[in-house]
Amino acid sequence: MRLAVFDLDYTIWQPEMYQLHGRPKLVPTPANLSSNLIKETRTKHDEMILVDSKRTSTLMRVFPGAASALYEIKELRKRGHDIQAAVSSRTDEPEWARMCMDHLVLDDGVTTLAECFGRRVEIGYNDKSLHLQRLHQATGVSYHEMCFFDNEHYNIKDVQRKLPAVKCFYTPNGMSEKAWEEAKSAFRWE
Repeated sequence: MRLAVFDLDYTIWQPEMYQLHGRPKLVPTPANLSSNLIKETRTKHDEMILVDSKRTSTLMRVFPGAASALYEIKELRKRGHDIQAAVSSRTDEPEWARMCMDHLVLDDGVTTLAECFGRRVEIGYNDKSLHLQRLHQATGVSYHEMCFFDNEHYNIKDVQRKLPAVKCFYTPNGMSEKAWEEAKSAFRWE
């Protein structure tokens, strides 16, 4: 595996952008927030979280499995492994999604999602297979060295049909550590 491609809405985070009632905004972390929620909502700003601008009880949260996978990719890269993370998203609010990537951080409390993905971000209404083709062209990573995670079954089917060399992992309840382990196992056996 050299390129792990992730959908954003309900794969990396929740809620989905279409479920928000306005641009996310930073607010002080509520004192009564559980330690698990603090971990999932952490931003690069100490004591601040992202919430729906009109429904401040709606918190932007990174799925633990997503944070874990991205952190492992970061650590592997530090040790010289040739692996990268990328985004393939059809979100209807790309500006809001980019804001979330700029602010939400991994469990280390420092590394933003934007830093994890770098310039390897495809956001648009095109088919996910087209996103992966663009990522292939931008990175030079062959399809058989890519994996793709998405919570929408039709996106998985689209990529499987048009780019059969890409290993696809369906994550209907958000990115999980199990899906990440399955992807790693699939590549170890090649």
